[in-house]
Amino acid sequence: MKTALITGASGGIGYEFAKLFAQRQHNLVLVARSEAKLNQIAGELQSAYHVQVTVVAQDLSQPQAATIVYASLKARNIDVDYLVNNAGFGDFGFFVETNWAKEEQMINLNITALTHFTKLFVRDMVERRRGRILNIASTAAFQPGPLMAVYFATKAYVLSFSEAIANELQGTGITVTALCPGPTESGFLQAAALEESKLFKGKKISSAAEVAAYGYRAFMAGKTVAIPGFRNWLLANSARFVPRKLLTALVRKMSEREKAKPS
Repeated sequence: MKTALITGASGGIGYEFAKLFAQRQHNLVLVARSEAKLNQIAGELQSAYHVQVTVVAQDLSQPQAATIVYASLKARNIDVDYLVNNAGFGDFGFFVETNWAKEEQMINLNITALTHFTKLFVRDMVERRRGRILNIASTAAFQPGPLMAVYFATKAYVLSFSEAIANELQGTGITVTALCPGPTESGFLQAAALEESKLFKGKKISSAAEVAAYGYRAFMAGKTVAIPGFRNWLLANSARFVPRKLLTALVRKMSEREKAKPS
């Protein structure tokens, strides 16, 4: 049986990925901050699918978090065949007003931890000449994002990094996929305080399960860039043909919160 490591596995898209891998008889390594939540999920998946689930409770926004997780698995003789870098979060507001400590955590989680996990595990994969890496980017990766400037920039990094190493790894037996979902119904909206944004309010958006199912298929097919949904694909690709200043203004307009109607 192969083993999949999933970061941010305690909810949302990460939890849905855990279920998909377990259903297909893959052992799991689940990584997130909440040990209690991870243990609950581990018990559920082990009981339902009879797979081995290893829990590693770790705050991945902290320095050396990836090294700690990697060393823990090495000590248990667990090899990772599938790496799913799912953990990440966003924030909303004007950059001049937002909280630096939160943004630093975001950069550490969305960029540093993802890159370090990839560095550590891809070397083992190359030695074995097999493995797959899935990095969760976003349709936000395709344009600048006023009111979510740091978040959009982190996802642009994830997409660019993933495409570059996918090219470098050709012929090694390793594939790298960047999954770029659009607005998704998950805990992300609440964490980023986006419930009132025009981008989300009143819109029919994909469920975490739908995004994970699409992402799993693309991942196993070795697709480099995967954008679920025709509308998301169209919006992401049309960004190449719109003048940058206009594109940035449009993204800001979509991200703004709905103004309260007078009573």
